[in-house]
Amino acid sequence: MTTKQPAVISSSISKEDAQHLDLLREHRRRHRQREQDKTKKSLDLDEIAIPTLTRGQRLADRVASTIGSWRFIIFQSTGIVLWIVGNALSGANAWDPYPFILLNLLLSFQAAYTAPAIMMSQNRQSELDRRHAQNDYEINVKAELEIELLHKKFDILKEQEMLRLSDSFRDLSAQLEKLSNQLLDKR
Repeated sequence: MTTKQPAVISSSISKEDAQHLDLLREHRRRHRQREQDKTKKSLDLDEIAIPTLTRGQRLADRVASTIGSWRFIIFQSTGIVLWIVGNALSGANAWDPYPFILLNLLLSFQAAYTAPAIMMSQNRQSELDRRHAQNDYEINVKAELEIELLHKKFDILKEQEMLRLSDSFRDLSAQLEKLSNQLLDKR
């Protein structure tokens, strides 16, 4: 059971600021409790959900990583050059004479099947990016609240210090006035 922190009672800050500080503390307490609950749930090994990729997702990721590499570009460019040179040098016995219709057909098939695989991989990656962005947003909100709370605490400390300095100044002024009066009375 968590104990609630006492409300801010200080004559150095306004009632509105004290309420705001109490609200921030309550929010922080609730947030910490939620995080502890999440941690307790995630520690239960029976309930851990390890995301597993389907065969199609793994294939889409493999296709996207292969086609998006320099190795593939070099390999494909070399294959196309060898295809064209081989057909050009074969003359009348060429398996795909100029204008290389079979080559165009093969490249069209390749594009028709790789584009959807790449899109599937990108969609899955964008979902992961959305989750990361949501986590980052939650962390930023928490950090903002913590910073705001620190600013409030700092302002309270600064006001209390100013009050102490003002009190010390008044005491010193009173003592100086008292000494001054005593010296005047002695004359």
